[in-house]
Amino acid sequence: MTVQLLEGLKVALVHDWLNGMRGGEKCLEVLCELFPEADLYTLIHKKGSLSNRIESMSIRTSFIQQMPFGLSKYRHYLPLFPLAIEQFDFSSYDIIISSSHCVAKGAKHDESVYHLSYVHAPMRYVWDQFDTYFRQPRTSLPIRIGAELMRPYLQRWDRKTAKRVDTFLCNSQNISQKIFDYYQRDSQIIYPPVDLSHFRPGGTKENYYLMVGAFAPNKRVDLAVEAFNQLKLPLKIVGSGQDEEHCRSIAGENIEFLGALSSEKLLALYQSARAFVFPGEDDFGITPLEAQACNTPVIAYASGGAKETVTDQTGLFFTEQKVAALCEAVEKMECNWKYYVPAAFQQQTSSFGRKQYKKEMAVAIEDGYRLWKTKL
Repeated sequence: MTVQLLEGLKVALVHDWLNGMRGGEKCLEVLCELFPEADLYTLIHKKGSLSNRIESMSIRTSFIQQMPFGLSKYRHYLPLFPLAIEQFDFSSYDIIISSSHCVAKGAKHDESVYHLSYVHAPMRYVWDQFDTYFRQPRTSLPIRIGAELMRPYLQRWDRKTAKRVDTFLCNSQNISQKIFDYYQRDSQIIYPPVDLSHFRPGGTKENYYLMVGAFAPNKRVDLAVEAFNQLKLPLKIVGSGQDEEHCRSIAGENIEFLGALSSEKLLALYQSARAFVFPGEDDFGITPLEAQACNTPVIAYASGGAKETVTDQTGLFFTEQKVAALCEAVEKMECNWKYYVPAAFQQQTSSFGRKQYKKEMAVAIEDGYRLWKTKL
């Protein structure tokens, strides 16, 4: 499948960084399928960490890649991200399609280039989740001071560069509202893809709980660890990231850290888990849908994208990001997990399929470009 109206035009894809297959990269993968001849621009690229489809693209990286510890400590260069994304030259392209949760939507170009941005989130660490990222007790004083000093500049840059985008798409009602609040721009919602051909029911339910994702501050892996320390119930955690060392240091013996797993091993864990734990505030959150596609109920914090992906028929919510609230929700799940029915999971996940996402993206890109052309 390709976007026929755009055949013959030169396309650039822009993504913040490429160092693992998370939700944003699964969206990017579909864009790579739609535009296999496009050039892919990114701040950093850790070779071999992406799907074959993404790795096969012509990938261009920024100067952040060459900085000391640029691949492993790239987040420390956050103040330089705007400069890095603006140094790419897009003068030879007809279309830019950015996949953005940080600075990708700030790609610099002239008025002869059409720019559509699929926003996973505005730069969350300088807007609504600044406290989560930089005002935690364990945040070092130099990082806290640096973040406070840089926040106004990054907010101004993020708001100003929204004018470079001709068409905004986004992943949820939650993010659509933030785009309007921060940028005063409207956006079209296209829900991210879940591979329903891969994530499917199977296996016998066991007694462990499951978390999957990056150890980023907004994911609140630490909250799950503290709660399961009290509950003494088995918790398996898949993934890695900046908070991993801290979470490992506070975890009891009932908590198992599995790192990155193959897709088949991950599927087996989803299928057999008693329930999936989602204690953070995420922009959308594909992993709860992957769990539901495997007939596994979700325990979610009642905020962000989870309110659009989880229902009372497929999981339960807790309303405070506190250990006691999460413990109460898990204890409730211990009593009720058997009563969730397959039909409810199938109904909830059916509208989030990969084919639907690909089709909606193709139509939105084509319609957006056509409308832009009429205004020239």
